Amino acid sequence: MPAKSKAQQMAAGAALAAKRGEKKKSELQGASKSMVESMSEQQLHDLASTTRKGKPRHASKS
Repeated sequence: MPAKSKAQQMAAGAALAAKRGEKKKSELQGASKSMVESMSEQQLHDLASTTRKGKPRHASKS
């Protein structure tokens, strides 16, 4: 499942780092905080490894 925006890709990267123990869970904010609990390491890796080229900064709400 590829990320739909740069923000989603970066949040997944932060959550993945916390899941691997490279970053403290208490340092997470916003979406990454819930991602670390609700997604597996493989799902986070798939989102975080999405290329940013051509992605909007934030996904539209429509």
